[in-house]
Amino acid sequence: MLDYRAVADAVAAEIASGKLPAGARLQPQRAFAYQRGIAVSTASRVYAELVRRGLVVGEVGRGTFVRTPDRPQSTRISEIADAPIDLQLATSGSLEQAALMAPAFESLANPAVLLGAMDALGPFGPKGAGAIVSHYLGHDHWTPRPDGILFAGGGRQAIACVMAALCKPGDRVGVEPLTYPSIIRMAARLGLQLVALEVDNDGVDIAALARAHRTKPLDAIYIQPTIHNPLGFSMSHARRAALAKVLEETGIFCIEDAAFAFLSDATPLAAYAPEQVIYVNSMQKRLGPGIGVGLVVAPPSTKDRIAAVMRAGGWMASSLSMRLVLSWISDGTAARVTSLKRKDAGDRQLLAARILGRAPPPAGSNAFYVWLELPEAWNAEAFVSAAALQGVAITPAGVFGAIPGRAPNAVRVAISAPPLKDLERGLHVIRSLLASVPGDAEIE
Repeated sequence: MLDYRAVADAVAAEIASGKLPAGARLQPQRAFAYQRGIAVSTASRVYAELVRRGLVVGEVGRGTFVRTPDRPQSTRISEIADAPIDLQLATSGSLEQAALMAPAFESLANPAVLLGAMDALGPFGPKGAGAIVSHYLGHDHWTPRPDGILFAGGGRQAIACVMAALCKPGDRVGVEPLTYPSIIRMAARLGLQLVALEVDNDGVDIAALARAHRTKPLDAIYIQPTIHNPLGFSMSHARRAALAKVLEETGIFCIEDAAFAFLSDATPLAAYAPEQVIYVNSMQKRLGPGIGVGLVVAPPSTKDRIAAVMRAGGWMASSLSMRLVLSWISDGTAARVTSLKRKDAGDRQLLAARILGRAPPPAGSNAFYVWLELPEAWNAEAFVSAAALQGVAITPAGVFGAIPGRAPNAVRVAISAPPLKDLERGLHVIRSLLASVPGDAEIE
């Protein structure tokens, strides 16, 4: 019997040679099996192997398609795109924002100040840091305990520390079906099994979460309840309260990723279940991607475990970064920069709605990105390739898929980073592609 890996190698060679170009649809598995003279079960393993290698992606209800070669699932989403107009990177910055932040560097010209700013720090930061950040993160209905705040070298480091502290290899972690791509890679490195939780327009389906836990206990969940990436929705008060009740009843720990929460006024999930939720944030989205400070608000039962992992991995924030961040928070600069980012994001959402012919977003919809479900004529990989040919980089839904091969036929368009003129040009390219069919979009 022909080994499925040999068949997968043959298909991979066809993809590499261009015989099966990016966006090409593979045959249904039964037809593929008949053509190759193999069993249907073997064809299924071939397709699964091609998905594992990152060569193809399955789209629910549509089939299996060849991925864009230069954008494998494990990369690109957090890197600067090669295309002239980068609509992949969900960050925001401007000279106006940088001008507000620049004065903080002046004190570092003093050798004594600089020497102190280069000291080593532990997970809980310098003296008084917890109180400063507690006040900064505080909400009408939530003020984190200063002694429960830890400082990592960035948002991803913060999440990795929490996951490593809460889970051991083989543990089951519930996630939204579309999730932060780094979580997928972290889980693979830590030997964790991701379990895709059912969601609706309000976030995680509570009844489905309870069923999943009864079927086989979950050891933790990771969710983005506020300004979800890539979908952009925020969980309602009622859903947060219902989720908190389940967390308290089951004892499941929840990692709340609040990276984009500064773009919303929603109450953190941690306010609803403070003993079960580990709140993770960072200054990279709030201030700038090079600001390496991640924030963890941990309940007493977990903070020492997280601190131990942070020390073991050397994942603490640097003293220099902490000095700058605490200065920006204390003098109000961080709040002013955040306000500018929120306004800019809202303006860009309105611009995107106008150019793409969508309904204006609801008030307060300040996401750094737009989620586009594609028309039947397109599949996500072909659409991404067509956009790249016209100098626009966007991200296919498969990059965010927690379970390989189950991504919807959609793309994420990040609108926060490029200059407005570039954004307008990029959005017009996307609008033109949406109105076309794949053959019309090819460029000679």
